[in-house]
Amino acid sequence: MFGYILPHKPELKIKEYELFNAFYCGICKSIGRRFGTIPRITIKYDSVFLAMLLYSITGSTLKINMERCIVHPVRPRHVVLWNDIIDYAADVNLILSYFSLKDKSVDEGLAHARMGMILLKPVYKKLKRQYGEKCDIIEKRLTELAVLEKEGCASMDAAAEPFAMIMEEVVAHKPFCQEEKTESILRWLGYNLGKWIYLLDAFDDMEADMKKKNYNPLLELARDAKKEITNAAGLKDRIKDRVEFNLVYSLDQVGKAYELLGAKNVKGILENIIYMGMLKTTERILGTGSCNQVESIRGFRRKRRGQRGRNKESI
Repeated sequence: MFGYILPHKPELKIKEYELFNAFYCGICKSIGRRFGTIPRITIKYDSVFLAMLLYSITGSTLKINMERCIVHPVRPRHVVLWNDIIDYAADVNLILSYFSLKDKSVDEGLAHARMGMILLKPVYKKLKRQYGEKCDIIEKRLTELAVLEKEGCASMDAAAEPFAMIMEEVVAHKPFCQEEKTESILRWLGYNLGKWIYLLDAFDDMEADMKKKNYNPLLELARDAKKEITNAAGLKDRIKDRVEFNLVYSLDQVGKAYELLGAKNVKGILENIIYMGMLKTTERILGTGSCNQVESIRGFRRKRRGQRGRNKESI
């Protein structure tokens, strides 16, 4: 998880924003209660979205308490109390954080990433005993991604596929989706969410990856098209439309899958994140859109009509 899944705060009601933070604090408390204080620094807002999404398809009632913590020792804050969904979101956050640190340690040789990986390794071993099959699938997909990176894969879709399948596995957790239809919808939502995250992160990291000579499918795309890469900014301008089309299509599919779920709870916050927050994050990273205007994914998609043909052209 990369911290891209955020609500659009100006359009949230105060009580909705408080509830969003209560989920965040609940996940943080869950990590601290079971694994100690240090792993809590890995928490990302993406895990809050996961917890709220899974909670939305249940008919359960939330238990919320006012509690203090190390970060907020004076003023107590709303905290969603322990439940299976909160713990699962916390566990996924830790598992993906471990692999992220491992990747940065191996590929970039970053000392702080190696230290973080060492600190999280006992936590990961404990979680692997609980989520053995899921962890095996994640490791398998990451191995596939490593092979694509080694081969210098220049296809956006192919490069994003392993991570998309990781998120598919993460979102569709069996205990929370007993019905086959619900599991199928969650898998499609997770798949497109993963594709969106991977491509957005690739676009966001282009300058750094060019400087460090790291693999990036978007840089490879330019090389494959036999275009001379002089600077990342110029390359971004050339491929922005193609990346934007893929990102907006993925968001559109996430929205359609969410609508099929028939959410029972926290609909206001989830719809804010899916239809506004993720779109605004996309616009921010791509450098498009207006800061003063919020458009729905459907409206944004209509604006992009006709791009499917341009998507087939070379850069």
